[in-house]
Amino acid sequence: MDELGLSSGADSAIGIALPDRLGLTTYNIGAEFAYELDFWGRNRNDARAAGAERLASEADYLTARMGVLTETVRTYLEIANLRHQHRLAGEIVEVFQQRKSLADSLYDRGLIDTRGLFTARRNLRNAQAELPQIEALLANAEGRLWVLMGGYLADLADMLPDSLTPSAALDPVPAGIPADLLVQRPDVSAARQRVAAARYTVGARRADLLPKLSLSGAIGLQSTEAGELFDPEQWFRNLSLNLLGPVFQGSRLRSNVALAEARLNEATAAFGRSVVTAVNEVEAALVGLEASRRRHSLLASLAEEAQAEAALQEQRYVSGVGDYESFLTATHTFLGTQSVLATAARDLGYARLALHRALGGAWTANEREALQQRPPSSILSTSTE
Repeated sequence: MDELGLSSGADSAIGIALPDRLGLTTYNIGAEFAYELDFWGRNRNDARAAGAERLASEADYLTARMGVLTETVRTYLEIANLRHQHRLAGEIVEVFQQRKSLADSLYDRGLIDTRGLFTARRNLRNAQAELPQIEALLANAEGRLWVLMGGYLADLADMLPDSLTPSAALDPVPAGIPADLLVQRPDVSAARQRVAAARYTVGARRADLLPKLSLSGAIGLQSTEAGELFDPEQWFRNLSLNLLGPVFQGSRLRSNVALAEARLNEATAAFGRSVVTAVNEVEAALVGLEASRRRHSLLASLAEEAQAEAALQEQRYVSGVGDYESFLTATHTFLGTQSVLATAARDLGYARLALHRALGGAWTANEREALQQRPPSSILSTSTE
C-alpha cells in the first residue's frame, strides 16, 4: 500500500476515502453429498453377492483345515502301525535267531546238511533287513506329523505310545445316511455359496440396465461474519437437489449381464459336480469301510487260531512231546498273523477316516458338536479307539 502511495487513510483523487479491502476477514464453509436410491436392488444384490463370496471363502478355509486334520490323523495311524510292526519285527528276528542257533547245533552234530543251515541263516538276514526299512518309514512318518502339527516332535513319544493300535470296536454307521449331510461338506457348501453369489451378481447387473435415481447436493457459503454461516435461510438458499437421469451404455451393460449369467451357469455346473463327487466318495467310503471291517474280523480269527497253535506247540515242547523246531515255527506264524492284523487295523482306521472326510465330519449332531468342542490332541487319541 505504501509503495503504491496508498494507505488505509488515503484519499482518492476525487476526495473519496478508500476502504482497506485487503485486510477484510472472510469465512468460508463447503460440503458435498450424494445418495443413490436403491430402487432396483443393485446395491443390495452386490452386498449379498459379497457376503456369499465371504462364506465361500470361509468354506474353502474349512476344506483346507479338514484336509490337514485328515492327513494328521492318517499319519498318526501310520506311526502307530509302524511302531507295532517294529516291535513285531524285533520278536521275529529273535525267533529266527533261535532257529539259526538250533540249525548250527544240528549241523555240528551232523543231523542236517548245509542246505538247512544256509536256509536258517538266510531267513535270519531277511528278518533283520526288515528293521532298517521300518525305522526309515517311521522316521519319515514322524517327520511329516511334526510338520503337520507345527513342530512338536519332542512330544510324540508321549502322544504315541508303542502299544497304541487302532481298534475295530467302532460305532456302526447308521443305515441310510441322509443326503442333507452332504451339505456339511465344506467344498459343497463353498460351491453352493458361489452359486448364490453369482445369482445375486446377475440381479445387480440387470439392475444396471434400469434408471438410477441419485440425490446430490453441494453447499458453499461465504460471509464476513462467522455467525451467518449457520443461518438456516442461507443454507437453504445454497442447497440444490439434482435428479440425474441414467446414462445408458447399452452394449456394455448387456455384455455385463451376459457375463454374469455365464458365470452363474458355470457356478451351477461346478456345484452339481461337487454334489456328484461327494455322493460317489460317500458310497465308496461306505463300501471300503465295510470291506475293511470284514477283513479285520477274518484276520482277527486267524490270529486267535495262530495264537492257540503257538500255545499248544509250546506246551508240547515243555512236556517233551513236541520238538523245538515246531514250537519256533508256530511262534513265527503267530507273529506273522499279528503283523497282518495290525496292518488291517490301520486300514480300518483309514476307511473310517475316509468316511468322515467324505461326509465332511461326523454324521450325527451330537458327534459334530463334540468334535468341535474337543482339542486337537483328544481328537487324535479317540480317532483310533
